[in-house]
Amino acid sequence: MNFTSDNWAGVHPAITENLAQYASGMAAAYGSSELDKRIEQRFCEIFEREVAVFFVRTGTAANSLAMASVNRPGGVVLCHREAHMVKDECGAPEYFTGGPRLQTVEGAAGRMNPASLLRELKHFRPDFIHAGQVMAVTLTQATEVGTDYQPDAIGELAAVCRDHGLPLHMDGAGFANALVSLDLTPAEMTWKRGVDIVSFGGTKNGCWCAEALVFFDPGKARDLPYIRKRAAQLFSKTRFVAAQFEVYLEDGLWLKLASHANAMASRLADAVRGNPNFRLAWDVQANEVFVILPAIQAEEWRARGVGFHQWPVPADLIGTVAEGEILAKLVTSFATPAAEVAEFSEILAGEK
Repeated sequence: MNFTSDNWAGVHPAITENLAQYASGMAAAYGSSELDKRIEQRFCEIFEREVAVFFVRTGTAANSLAMASVNRPGGVVLCHREAHMVKDECGAPEYFTGGPRLQTVEGAAGRMNPASLLRELKHFRPDFIHAGQVMAVTLTQATEVGTDYQPDAIGELAAVCRDHGLPLHMDGAGFANALVSLDLTPAEMTWKRGVDIVSFGGTKNGCWCAEALVFFDPGKARDLPYIRKRAAQLFSKTRFVAAQFEVYLEDGLWLKLASHANAMASRLADAVRGNPNFRLAWDVQANEVFVILPAIQAEEWRARGVGFHQWPVPADLIGTVAEGEILAKLVTSFATPAAEVAEFSEILAGEK
């Protein structure tokens, strides 16, 4: 029973098969093949407008290059205190931007609070150069604690950004999971709510290695080709990223895979609710389940072969996780078997 990470999951067979089809023959390199152009157009279709699309290797690269594209002297990027970009990118955004820093903003359940964002922005006055200048705001969708930003909340954050002349970036490593949870279209979750740039993830949801950086104003991406090349993120054989996205975005496969992952997480959450010794840290809205449980029980899970992460207790749970308890993170994926969820549910119910 492996609920360690959706990064541990394999690849959907249809994506593997499509890669094999493009493994032979010749194709123009560096994003100029017919397949590359066709998939770029497909992104325009799913987002319902003209967009600029850039394939990269990892979500870390997508996030870091997004920040590099909006870089300013003395730059500051505002994000939630638990955001993936500040907690789990090993300083890559700072490295690729050459100095700008990440500064955190408060908010419960992994979500940045618009009032807190506005309050933080007041610290950066044009007449006080020592603080630097804010160059972007970024939000993680789905969040690092498995919650979603509702569309109105995205709109509120975007309004603050717009009033301050700032681009709003969405870290979408779990883009598909949030999308199906909210039952929105890609356009409704992004540019129609004021998002300017998206890091669009596929690797966690059934691809080999497929991430994209999407700009909703292509004019704002003029320098990105050079930034991507300088960062060693320009593939020569980009057709192999495009080949993954071709199947991934075909006939709604990406949404079906995310729906399965979310459904498995929902079943895990139901099993947790059925045991009085455990409790959910937050509502389960995507494919991540955070459980507060006795540390001794966590050891029993490990002994029974249950894979999970012990997660650092965030600020808004201090005092909620008692002495002798831990916070466990369980993640489902497109490849999570229903039988494994059922087996784990039996353990939680004391039936096994």
